[in-house]
Amino acid sequence: MKVFKFGGASVQSADGIKNVASIISQHSNQPLLIVVSAMGKITNQLEILTEAFMESNVVAREHSYAAIKDYHYNILNELFEKNHNVFLKIEQIFHHLKLYIEQQPGTNYNFEYDRIVSTGEILSSQILSHYLNKVGLNNQWMDSRNLIITNASYRDAQPDWNQTSQAVKNKILPYLSNSLGDNKHPIVVTQGFIGGTTQGFTTTLGREGSDFSAAIFAFSLDAEEVTIWKDVPGLLNADPKIFKETVLLPKISYQEAIELSYYGATVIHPKTLKPLLSKNIPLRVKSFIHPEKEGSLIHKLPVTAKYPASYIFKFNQVLLSIMPKDFSFIAEDNLSLIFSSFARIGVKINLMQNSAISFSVCFDKDKTKTPALMKDLEKNFNLRHNENLELITIRHYENAVIGNIIKDRKVLLEQKNRTTLQLVVS
Repeated sequence: MKVFKFGGASVQSADGIKNVASIISQHSNQPLLIVVSAMGKITNQLEILTEAFMESNVVAREHSYAAIKDYHYNILNELFEKNHNVFLKIEQIFHHLKLYIEQQPGTNYNFEYDRIVSTGEILSSQILSHYLNKVGLNNQWMDSRNLIITNASYRDAQPDWNQTSQAVKNKILPYLSNSLGDNKHPIVVTQGFIGGTTQGFTTTLGREGSDFSAAIFAFSLDAEEVTIWKDVPGLLNADPKIFKETVLLPKISYQEAIELSYYGATVIHPKTLKPLLSKNIPLRVKSFIHPEKEGSLIHKLPVTAKYPASYIFKFNQVLLSIMPKDFSFIAEDNLSLIFSSFARIGVKINLMQNSAISFSVCFDKDKTKTPALMKDLEKNFNLRHNENLELITIRHYENAVIGNIIKDRKVLLEQKNRTTLQLVVS
């Protein structure tokens, strides 16, 4: 049994859905679990809808809702006849969403975010499931909110591995184990990114968390392999939208992939690899544009394997310098206060560096979390910060190319070890 994960770019149009169905049909000689993300940039649109809902901006809310609905119905109209039962299912989903956003918003932004933004995956998976059935790829749609059981850390929920494994095995495994006859194998379609609490509340696993969902399902089912289908040939040493001359990494170790994802490589979600590594489940990254190509394979390799330089660019960064008001040293007591603030508010640090009386950190700017963090830290520390910065990370860096990358840029902070160089630049 294999797990296939399809991201938003692969299902952003009717032609994309048809292409995904074609890929699945080419691998239907085995049981498949299909994990799908929201279509295209719908997650971004649902975030805008959430903002309008929380601000009680009726005009913006109705505009966002209509745009999201029109987008999905345009795809539906290309894929299905007018009387197909998928229209009733999708209309029900939009009806429930509309009823929800017409209520008075609660005070917990993260809770409301998860309830609204998770709609994207429910819509895309229902459309894909119905289309697969239409073209003869019979499948069972399942709700991951009843499968991936999490805590109540909304927008960054952590799975309860025991409960999740039990739920996945009890609900998915019996179906995938069935023999359908005529050399047909069962297919399950579910959602990435979302889960649910034992109380029935919807949660999300963090932005771009569908990869993590695929790994959770693979871990729980002891899958043979996970394949993530992307719009790139495989794992590249840099984002081709930013870096002109990229190199394909055909095979890399779990450890190297973990390092790359930790530093911000967007092809693989940072949490994805640990559950796969624990059961030695290979992760393949392939192109849905050229599915015949091998792509990249992440599996068990010697730690001493050699790799070319990899370049990771993170934008919209904040560089924050934190200084004790009494000019005391940055020692264990002050660090404890600092880290507790970051943990409590849920801000992840991308880089950190300290001197005697100053502790500097670089992190992603967030509309709600960044002001909350500043306010919390100001109780005990003096702060200085810069915004709209870029964090450049180079794995296996080569001194000859660093100058070209930072040419005409101001370096505000630099940190390096034996294998990795990080630069915060303006």
